Amino acid sequence: MRQKPGTKQSLGEKVVKDIRRATRKQYSVEEKIRIVLDGLKGEDSIAELCRRDGIAQSLYYGWSKEFLAAGKKRLTGDTARAARSNEVKDLRREARDLKEVVAEQALGVLRRYATSDGVCDLLQASSKLRGIARSLRASYVPQGQK
Repeated sequence: MRQKPGTKQSLGEKVVKDIRRATRKQYSVEEKIRIVLDGLKGEDSIAELCRRDGIAQSLYYGWSKEFLAAGKKRLTGDTARAARSNEVKDLRREARDLKEVVAEQALGVLRRYATSDGVCDLLQASSKLRGIARSLRASYVPQGQK
């Protein structure tokens, strides 16, 4: 199936390769951790473990290296990690909601201090807005900590 460099791949070989790529098993994080921990237990050889789970030994060793590096980072106190996309979406939604609350509060204050000719007492309004902002900051609890 391997071709020499410079030779064209037949259409059938390309289709088979695409099908294999599309049907390749994707392992969840939990499955990867289970496999790596089984290997670290040492009850079976790595070759046997990989045969049983249907993975290449190089894949196992890559996962093992990542697992141990993550453990080392955690033990040294480096807990920074990349945010998952759903966490980012939740934070953006929360920020949007908070901005809406602040905008509504600001409009309410401006309406309250507006005079009959549409002019507003800016000193009173700005003082009130600063107070609202302080109370919002003091009472804010992130969504994950509620």
